[in-house]
Amino acid sequence: MRLQNLRSKLENLDIDTLFITQAQNRRYMTGFTGSAGQLIVTREQALLLADSRYWEMATQQAPAWELVRVSGKFTDALKEQLARVGARRVGFESQDVTVDMLERLREATGEAVTWVATKEVVERLREVKDAGELAALQRAIALTDEAFAWMAARLAPGMTEKAIAWEIEKYLREHGASHLSFDTIVASGPNAALPHAQPTDREIRAGEPITIDMGGVVDGYHADLTRTVVIGEPDDKFREIYGIVLEAQTAAIRGMRAGIDGKQADAFARDVIAAAGYGEFFGHSLGHGIGLATHEGPGASPRAEDRPLPEGAVITVEPGIYLPGWGGVRIEDDVVLRADGAEVLSHAGKEPRVG
Repeated sequence: MRLQNLRSKLENLDIDTLFITQAQNRRYMTGFTGSAGQLIVTREQALLLADSRYWEMATQQAPAWELVRVSGKFTDALKEQLARVGARRVGFESQDVTVDMLERLREATGEAVTWVATKEVVERLREVKDAGELAALQRAIALTDEAFAWMAARLAPGMTEKAIAWEIEKYLREHGASHLSFDTIVASGPNAALPHAQPTDREIRAGEPITIDMGGVVDGYHADLTRTVVIGEPDDKFREIYGIVLEAQTAAIRGMRAGIDGKQADAFARDVIAAAGYGEFFGHSLGHGIGLATHEGPGASPRAEDRPLPEGAVITVEPGIYLPGWGGVRIEDDVVLRADGAEVLSHAGKEPRVG
């Protein structure tokens, strides 16, 4: 079905062949998890080019594809296979192919092939998750929920941000994650005012915001979860900011559904924060798609494309407020968009008080 869906796009792109190099796109189309290889897709052929390092893996993981063993320069093999399938107008992934690679492709094929830049062809297909993808995402999200609950129960004053991040990583890996979705963010006190803070040797303290942004990868699919907590009793400032962010996230989840655009989705949360007087302190997007990559389409932001969010897309909902010198609050869940609303996939607790 994925190959059929891709082939249906070739005519509208005015190409007869698509050359795929991006790693997640390669895996999505074939199931092949190796770190190198290229795909050639025409209306009749589907080729996977791999060298000896990945030959056995490709044989096992991509049995439906015609495998081409590459020895020597890959451009020589590519030229030969493009000629064999009669390729004339070949689309390349402009967001993955470097200028240097494009020059090598043109040099290898000469006038026989016209190289046509394409953008997000496979990525648009990846936005809509099938049942198998949703199951993998739910496994990754459930493990991430579990890891957060385990860590939250152990937070104590004097632990460093780096130590907490390491404990989270160990838990995820020891309980089924192949790796992390991204480097875990643990930001305490004033560091929590940095949306993408890196863990430091700073020791966490009672009564201050502690933002933890984390995710594990299971079967290739990524989870993304953020919670902000306080050890002990929150003060009035934290209660105010946390309440606004939670209200904004709740409004977004309640309002989101397939068919609206990313600007509308973002506005559900942004309007709440702006009305509370903190609009200038919410500078990032409401959310992004997740799947084989931590950040993929579709997006929800003031700058989102003017197109409907597709049914079956899985997207993060992560409003935040960041106050320099004080800290910040971000709350993030992963949802799947349905025609009648958004189904929340992450279920980690949102009680901010721990310890």
